[in-house]
Formats: sequence, structure tokens, C-alpha cells
Amino acid sequence: MNSFFHKIVSVCLATLVLFTTMSFTVDMHYCGESLVDFSLSQNAHTCGMETEQPSDDCEIGIPDDSCCSDKQIVVEGQDDLKISFDTLNFEQQTFVATFFYTYINLFEDLDTNIIPFRDYKPPLLIRDIQKLHETYLI
Repeated sequence: MNSFFHKIVSVCLATLVLFTTMSFTVDMHYCGESLVDFSLSQNAHTCGMETEQPSDDCEIGIPDDSCCSDKQIVVEGQDDLKISFDTLNFEQQTFVATFFYTYINLFEDLDTNIIPFRDYKPPLLIRDIQKLHETYLI
């Protein structure tokens, strides 16, 4: 049960680190008020209704307003995950080292009784010597 719970927590923490460090971009193309295309990996395809820019400088006129618009949502991930142990002063390092040492030893398995003679058979008794000499240990 403890191992199963440990595995579940490990997987959850690994996915949490993955999603907090992952950055992605969503490109969307709107034509009027309706979404025409969106893409996670590359630029969104257009609907073909946007105005073309004239190639000659002489033909520059008043451009018509286009009904199409592009929107881009950028989600940045974390970059500073590693906290340096050198930034702590000596007292803080001593506290952290002592805390981890005592925390690890806290869960040491002390409930099992170690019996060093468990695998050895007792000697065969021919006579009970304590009873013969009437010596009893109290």
C-alpha cells in the first residue's frame, strides 16, 4: 500500500513539474467573430480573405480594413527550478543537513525484532540440570 501510494505521488509530482516548465504558443485566426483555425505547433492557416499589400510603392493607397484577425497566446514555463545550495549561509546549511538526517532516520524500521539465534536449534536436553541441583533463577 505504501509503495503504491509512493508511486502515485511520484507520478503526480513529475507531471506537475512537466506542466509548469513547459511553454507553448497557441495561434488563432479569426474571420470576423468566428474562429477559422488554431494551431499549437505552427502558424494558423488563414481563410484567404485578408487584404494583400501592393508590391509597388506608387500604388500605396488607403488600405481597406480587413475582417480577419490573428491572435497569439503565449504561455511561458518556469526556467528557475534549481535552487542553489550555495546561497544558504552556514547555519541554514547545518539546519537542512540535520533535518534531512533526522527525517531519514525517523522512518527507520525499528518494529522488527532481530533474533540472532532464530536459525539455530536448541541443544537436546538429556537431564534438566537446574532441577537436579534444585537451583532456580528468580
